[in-house]
Amino acid sequence: MTYSYFPGCTLKTKGKALDHWGRLSAQALGFPLEELPEWQCCGGVYPMAKDEIATRLSSVRALSNATDGKLVTLCSACYHVLKRVNNDIRTDETIRDRVNRYRADEAPYIGDTEVLHYLEVLRDEVGFAELSKKVVKPLTGRKIGAYYGCLLLRPSKELQFDDPENPHILEDFIRAIGAEPVVYGQRNECCGGYVTVENPGYAKSRAELILDNAASQGAECLITACPLCMYNLNKAGSLPVYYFTELLAEALGLKEGEA
Repeated sequence: MTYSYFPGCTLKTKGKALDHWGRLSAQALGFPLEELPEWQCCGGVYPMAKDEIATRLSSVRALSNATDGKLVTLCSACYHVLKRVNNDIRTDETIRDRVNRYRADEAPYIGDTEVLHYLEVLRDEVGFAELSKKVVKPLTGRKIGAYYGCLLLRPSKELQFDDPENPHILEDFIRAIGAEPVVYGQRNECCGGYVTVENPGYAKSRAELILDNAASQGAECLITACPLCMYNLNKAGSLPVYYFTELLAEALGLKEGEA
């Protein structure tokens, strides 16, 4: 099955590796990603104010343009914004009506697209057992820490991605590619997020706490799905950090021959 795909802005710039290896791996696993035409930024940050309608519109355009009722994304921030805006449209009549008045020249959107993170496709559509069968270069012996951050997990009632206090989807993924997951206490704590813009020292201290905690439990590297987390963790710099799609592509043998 081909899925409609929303890459988001960062995956066209700083987060190209997350996108590149994700697309190649999806093709190899039998679920090619078809980028939405003429997509716009999701907004970057979910608008908390209910009367903030304009910033929801680009997400709604993406959601309404998805084919077969499903929209896949790789970026944690895009997933967070798209899924929460979709929930607004589905559950809040006032927001839905105001959004559709802005879209008067288009068909009304009622929130019927299913927003999927790439990891959910691996878990629920492909299956981690099936993924493991397709691994040609298992990452045997490598001790990898999963870093979730905030945006995939919270608010849990809206996102319903995984248990916000004890997530395991990334650990299950690590096992599927043949490596050993390292569980550590800071894996679902904030890396500092956008505060890095105005208070980089605080963000650095948060990232260092995460990296030190992971290393103390034996992690040799971390994986993440979030470009902002990648930025903050790399800036702190005591452990290698990879996008999970990079290691997926490696395990599938797709990195051979590429620079």
